[in-house]
Amino acid sequence: MVSRNTIKHIQSLQKKKAREEEKLYIIEGDKLVREYLAAGQRLSLLVAKPEFISSLGQRDRTLISEIVPASYEELKRVSSLTTPHNALAIVHMPDQPSFAPDTLHGLTIALESVQDPGNLGTIIRASAWFGIQNIICSSNSVDVYNPKVIQASMGAILNVEVRYSELDFILGEALKAGMPVYGTFLEGESIYTSELDERGIILFGNESKGISGRLSPFITKRLFIPKYTVSDHGVESLNIGMAASVVLSEFARRRL
Repeated sequence: MVSRNTIKHIQSLQKKKAREEEKLYIIEGDKLVREYLAAGQRLSLLVAKPEFISSLGQRDRTLISEIVPASYEELKRVSSLTTPHNALAIVHMPDQPSFAPDTLHGLTIALESVQDPGNLGTIIRASAWFGIQNIICSSNSVDVYNPKVIQASMGAILNVEVRYSELDFILGEALKAGMPVYGTFLEGESIYTSELDERGIILFGNESKGISGRLSPFITKRLFIPKYTVSDHGVESLNIGMAASVVLSEFARRRL
């Protein structure tokens, strides 16, 4: 049985302020919990159906500080999902070192004012798939530990470091180091014909406003994803998650 205090604690972590104060966040779902355990990640608390708990091996149990059996109704009370999974866990946030210019190497993604949790989760997932380990978000972007971000990333957060910083400083440092800064625009050079470097920063802007006028002067190359349909209806643009996946795929293809 899940105590009232435990329920309140889990519910509080749905809010960014509580997550930041306690340095804890929530992961949900059988697969996601197993991914964390397989990666050797410690769980502060596991709340799960008895059958899920009984399926855990001894190694997995050593990684969990507290295990609480729960019914479907109890999981529903603490879940952020319409239909809860069989397991939910609380995890400690990793320490995030402050940004240092010498950490800029290879390709880094920069995100300006990204607001939708699903978009950030998708970009994290695409980054992990295409071998990019660093994402830097503007301070007004959605919290990476928002449960919907974690859910959309499907465990890819284990392979990507997401930090928050002032992007004008980051982009300025990149230019000082002679690194290209790529930006995605509705006008620019086709990504399929443009020269792409193995290092640099790829900047994606806000879902509705794109890259701001404050950051656009830092762009050294404007990239455009051409449309291959003749229809003018229903395909006005790609959302940021889809666009990032296309861009990262092309950078990866060039590296190979």
